[in-house]
Amino acid sequence: MPKVNELQKHLQPGQIYRRADLTKWSNAVDRHLQQLVSKGVIQKLAGGLYYCPKKTVFGDAPPEDEMLVRAFLKDDHFYMASLNTYNSLGVGTTQLYNEKLVYNHKRDGRYTLNGRQFYFLKRSRFPEKSSQEFLLVDLINNLHFLAEDKESIIKRVAEKVRGMDKAILMKVVQEYAGARTQSFFEKLFRSDDMKHAV
Repeated sequence: MPKVNELQKHLQPGQIYRRADLTKWSNAVDRHLQQLVSKGVIQKLAGGLYYCPKKTVFGDAPPEDEMLVRAFLKDDHFYMASLNTYNSLGVGTTQLYNEKLVYNHKRDGRYTLNGRQFYFLKRSRFPEKSSQEFLLVDLINNLHFLAEDKESIIKRVAEKVRGMDKAILMKVVQEYAGARTQSFFEKLFRSDDMKHAV
């Protein structure tokens, strides 16, 4: 049996593999991977990352973004965000963006994985799941990425904050805000407190 078949035998549809993981089943891994890519058995996602597609009636099912990022980082600890989620806040963002943000502990920079754009941002802390408070803080953190009128967004964020639980929001600010974002919310709360004191 050709050695390339020995490698193919170990590949499971729907799984992503790192080149390093496949050396145990092949004595010429680069050549065998090239052969399997040309036969359509696997797809190259990025340098050293390969996907064995799951066949469906509609063709090959692409890997999920979470699976791609997990394999790329070799880590389960990350938070994936989309600038599009800010549109749900009702503060004037309406644009649609293709790039996903990936908060993680390992990598910084833009990478293309399987033709999709990911912007990896190295952060010491990020939540396991989203909340309205986190999205607001994240929006101000990432204001420079947005194509909309920033002054208008800031005004609408200030209006929205007035109807929110200040204690919960401030806790999220302290945990996840950058220095400029923290300063923005602190000024907002101070001006709001002064209005109430008058």
